[in-house]
Amino acid sequence: MRCPFCAHDDSQVKDSRPTEDNTTIRRRRQCEGCGARFTTFERVQLREITVVKSEQRKEPFDRSKIELSVSLACRKRGLKQEQMDQLVSGIQRQLETSGETEIPSKKIGEMVMDGLKALDSVAYIRFASVYKDFTEAKDFKEFAGSVKDVGGA
Repeated sequence: MRCPFCAHDDSQVKDSRPTEDNTTIRRRRQCEGCGARFTTFERVQLREITVVKSEQRKEPFDRSKIELSVSLACRKRGLKQEQMDQLVSGIQRQLETSGETEIPSKKIGEMVMDGLKALDSVAYIRFASVYKDFTEAKDFKEFAGSVKDVGGA
């Protein structure tokens, strides 16, 4: 593993342990060049996934984009990081086990919405407002009126 500080090619693993949800291995490493310590996370990746955007442009699947979207939607909602990580891991697992290598971004967005709907209704509405491109206050009102109070709201 390349050192993020000095770009030396070798580092030594000092400690490894699973994360709380057992989907990731956390490794503490020490650079053999400069001695700096850093943390890496290792996840199982079953297959390479390509995301097909609405304009038919393709890009590699990036878990961090879902993590960021979920994190922004759940901001100040009192949800635990573990709950959000489980949601993102569940979506990634579903995508990897679907058997498809090209997934439309719309399908991923719907999966995130379904997960947030079960987790927290306010986070669900926040995500939907961006995903469905709400442009007026009435869009919020109509959508919120159709949402039943679930999760932590």
